[in-house]
Amino acid sequence: MKNSILKWIICVALAAIVSVTAILLIISVSKNDYPTEGEVFIVVSKQDLKLYVYQRLDGENIRLAEYPVCISQKIGAKQRNGDSKTPETTWKRPIYITEIVDATSWVYDFQDGRGLILAYGDWFLRFSKPYNSVGIHGSTNNEETVPGRYSHGCIRMHDDDLIELTEDYVFEGMKVYIMREDEELCSFDNTIY
Repeated sequence: MKNSILKWIICVALAAIVSVTAILLIISVSKNDYPTEGEVFIVVSKQDLKLYVYQRLDGENIRLAEYPVCISQKIGAKQRNGDSKTPETTWKRPIYITEIVDATSWVYDFQDGRGLILAYGDWFLRFSKPYNSVGIHGSTNNEETVPGRYSHGCIRMHDDDLIELTEDYVFEGMKVYIMREDEELCSFDNTIY
């Protein structure tokens, strides 16, 4: 008798654990990560070749700044490292800036005969996984590419704009929304959260 009561208690406890785990999983999967009241966030429009800084105030998205950008050579959402595509997000699933890295001494060889050259500006704003090899950076020695489609997936800005963005707005954990090429900015501006 004691064994069957003990088995019943264990079964009920396991069922409760499984139920609670399932509920928490459903909540985390269905969680929308839209901007919250007062939050400052970035929107990149592939269509406009611009990076916008917004703040959510009184239910509205207030534009604080905008900058021209260079994005990927190839159209479409980044699928893997080396595909020369810029990531895309949804309004429910942004990516985040996980690191603000001093990039003043970073060099790159563009295979254009110039060899290793300074190429990243003052900062590299690293994205969250799975896009942590991609980020926002400057265009040292490549200023003429902004705005445009020349990068290997990163979002490239004029060096002075990157400094202003980083000093005035950016913080670790900041949400970044990257729109598809066929998605107009008004689809964001008119979104009701």
